[in-house]
Amino acid sequence: MTLKRKCRRFLVFLKINFKYDFPASIVVFLVAVPLCLGISLASGTEIRTGLIAGIVGGIIVGYFSGSHVSVSGPAAGLVVVVSQGIHILDGSFTGFLLATVIAGILQFYFGYIKAGVISQFFPSSVIKGFLASIGVILILKQIPHAFGYDIDPEGDESFSQIDGKNTFTELLEITNNIEPTAVFISILSLFLILFWDNGIKKRFSVFKNIPSSLVVVIAGIIMNQIALLYFSDMGLKEKHLVQFPIMERTSDFLQLLSYPDFSQIYNIKVYEVAFLIAFVASIESLLSLEASEKIDPLKRISSSHQELKAQGIGNITSGLLGGLPITSVIVRTSANVIAGSRSKLSTIFHGILILLSLFFFGKILNFIPFASLVGILIIIGYKLTNISLYKEMYKKGWDQFIPFIVTLISILLSNIIIGISIGFIVGIFFVIKSNYYKSIIFTEDKNKKHYLIQFRHNVSFLNKSIITESFQKIKYGGYVIIDASKVYHMDEDIAEIIRDFVTTGHEKRIVIEIKQTHTNRYILEKYKII
Repeated sequence: MTLKRKCRRFLVFLKINFKYDFPASIVVFLVAVPLCLGISLASGTEIRTGLIAGIVGGIIVGYFSGSHVSVSGPAAGLVVVVSQGIHILDGSFTGFLLATVIAGILQFYFGYIKAGVISQFFPSSVIKGFLASIGVILILKQIPHAFGYDIDPEGDESFSQIDGKNTFTELLEITNNIEPTAVFISILSLFLILFWDNGIKKRFSVFKNIPSSLVVVIAGIIMNQIALLYFSDMGLKEKHLVQFPIMERTSDFLQLLSYPDFSQIYNIKVYEVAFLIAFVASIESLLSLEASEKIDPLKRISSSHQELKAQGIGNITSGLLGGLPITSVIVRTSANVIAGSRSKLSTIFHGILILLSLFFFGKILNFIPFASLVGILIIIGYKLTNISLYKEMYKKGWDQFIPFIVTLISILLSNIIIGISIGFIVGIFFVIKSNYYKSIIFTEDKNKKHYLIQFRHNVSFLNKSIITESFQKIKYGGYVIIDASKVYHMDEDIAEIIRDFVTTGHEKRIVIEIKQTHTNRYILEKYKII
């Protein structure tokens, strides 16, 4: 394909998606900035490290990732890894940057050897428990900010907080630290989001591409400035506002950067920390990738191997420039999806916005009250953990509901890695208890684009990987027969993959025929496949 043709295709792609992706990128940007700053503080590093990671996660990882909606940056799940890693290296942050670079190389290698396949072995119930837990955590963590109690920084998602309290004891401190203006702005932000999204945007087309998040932030700034001007004692001061570094010249940006200490290349501790970063960042990225596919309205599937490579390139770059380790982050990703993103352009645009803000509108960001972000994050949290999800999981039976709720509670009372590990063990127990592994037979005629997928008796969660790979092999305009005539038990995870394939298959002009018998037809009807 010629360069001219590639440019033409890109311009068409940009024209189609810009009206969706640019507004979404503004929402992600507004969510990402305070999280980048907060995670830097929670990690015990300078705030520049989080911003560099946010820029790299948006632009670099966004470009190389195969995901359409996933957004990367510094993550709360790596806060402990960063603080412990620096401690292991005797307080050397430049040594830690070297470990981050090596971790990136390891992640790229993981992707090269196709280690991303392990993402296919996370039960659907555990992934949904992970999403629901993030929603609950977002809501609980925003309540103190809603009252103006901003001791714990944005982005701290762990149960045990850096301020010495935990998620629940923090709530007990609110009554002694109420800021009336923060309460008013928080209520206003919630009201404005609901009013704007459900009223103004639907009634007046001129406003449909203006994100409610931007309206809320502007309103919060105006309200606080009015309070400072006319009721100086009521206005929110610096500790209640975003604290963004200001760049006056290009040389100021260069001073933000720091570089790895390559003299520690023979230090065995560097490699210990590097492996820890690579392991935790890879697991969290794969989890977030799986979760992003669950909430993507178009149900698009992306390569987990490509994601590991992209994360590796991102961590190499971030480490070389002085940034924190990077991973795919479900909070940013959720904000991206909910804001209506259609492609990876929104991810890249949000990284560019963080970079530009260092030079052009950093001063404006410093007027944003944390309280004005409360409504944005609470709405995102509610959509991740709405009551219909709990009803849906309960109706699917105990083998789905128990891993779901155990994962949710475990993450809420610990952190993502520990909580997912507990949920995974419980989920696997139920899978092994109720299912046996049976192979899937995939046959294809490449010339005629004809495909046959035969299921054997029990179709369990353990078959997720081979089924997903089989569907990915089916080409545009193909004819596929899904032979389920011998099936007498099907796992919900498999049914969900088939439903998604049937739903989106028409977009690729794929003709799908499902074979069943009178004896097993009820199974396919139960899972809404036919």
